[in-house]
Amino acid sequence: MHAQKWHGHVTSVVVVGCTALALTVTGTTAQAQARDAARQTLPANDGWASYGTGTTGGAAADAEHVYTVTTWAEFKAALAAGGDAPKIIKVKGIIDAVADGCDALAAPGYDFDAYLAAYAPETWGLDTDLSAEPDDSPEGLRRLSAANQDQAIKANIPANTTVIGVGKNAGFKGASLQIKAVDNVIIRNLAFESPVDCFPQWDPTDGDTGNWNSEYDTAVVYGSTHVWLDHNTFTDGSHPDSAAPTYFGMLYQQHDGELDIVRGANYVTASWNVFTEHDKTILIGNSDSESTAVGDRGKLKVTFHHNLFSNLVERAPRVRFGQVDVYNNHFVADDSYSYSFGVGKESQLVAEDNAFTLPTGVSAAKVLKKWSEAPVTADGNLVNGTAVDLIAVHNAEIPAETLQSGAGWTPTLRADVDPAKAVPGLVRAHAGAGDLC
Repeated sequence: MHAQKWHGHVTSVVVVGCTALALTVTGTTAQAQARDAARQTLPANDGWASYGTGTTGGAAADAEHVYTVTTWAEFKAALAAGGDAPKIIKVKGIIDAVADGCDALAAPGYDFDAYLAAYAPETWGLDTDLSAEPDDSPEGLRRLSAANQDQAIKANIPANTTVIGVGKNAGFKGASLQIKAVDNVIIRNLAFESPVDCFPQWDPTDGDTGNWNSEYDTAVVYGSTHVWLDHNTFTDGSHPDSAAPTYFGMLYQQHDGELDIVRGANYVTASWNVFTEHDKTILIGNSDSESTAVGDRGKLKVTFHHNLFSNLVERAPRVRFGQVDVYNNHFVADDSYSYSFGVGKESQLVAEDNAFTLPTGVSAAKVLKKWSEAPVTADGNLVNGTAVDLIAVHNAEIPAETLQSGAGWTPTLRADVDPAKAVPGLVRAHAGAGDLC
């Protein structure tokens, strides 16, 4: 215990993890609350989520709207309580959204072996999808089972809410947070183990050989505004793709994205997070279709800074339409690496002062992946400690996918910008759940 002086008053504090919480206060309650991480708000000029009204989450919650939860049922009840009044939900420990296992979600009569027998390519072929299968068919029973899981693991986060982990070991396993059509949400200090789709669908018509398709992103920002995701860890955890079986010659994929920002979402900042051990990591804008573009143009403004992107395959992030600012992040690749930045339809990506650690034999030309004609700014980046012009090296080695330089806008909403050479050490020391220092 030590004494700290605020505005001329002496206050006794105790440090819990990285957060100093007031024990006795000579001064106002507001001064005490300012030291509580659960009441911290996004600082001014800290990325797109600070634009306009800023992002305060549940900082203004009264005592009746502060909840501590230790189970999935308690968490969902807290989310539903109090409407849109500001609320703080403190998560204690690891909460498993599928604690009873996949079998508890299966519809009566569902049998995976029967599913495999019915839709094996040598039996069903590869020309017809399964959409017309009746409800009592193996695919129909899979659909019913999937609907059970959808209902069970999705949690809708209301407006004016802060969800924060308590201490160094708090988070969710198998949950899908839905930040949908709301404003002003903060998600902090949580470890997320990606949800496992218990009932992936086989699509015989996906590609030349068919494919398994899964649902459930770890977190979805859908049509929402002013969202701050800070000091979280996203991982596949105990269910990595490397341990998944194959059926019909294809990986039995049970994961979707770690973070999707879609359908006109806007003003999002993701800072000091860890995204690791995953394939399709972050999607900004989910379709090139004109019907979707109408709602996405002029939106999808997102900032990523001081995040660790480690041992990922792709989409860190893949961008459509948005003005996306990616600075001071550390990207660490392994041999499964495909690309980091996906340059998609009408995107305006700015990637500056980042650090990349690539294994021997992986070229810096792979950092950028061109999906559509769109301009990019990529300045001040280091690859294995050396300054590299990512656009020039990409265009030299992959001339069939020539990229245009100059995204056409200059980010102004930035917190401290560190030299790229300092980024690996800073991110290693402070990113992820359990460290709010």
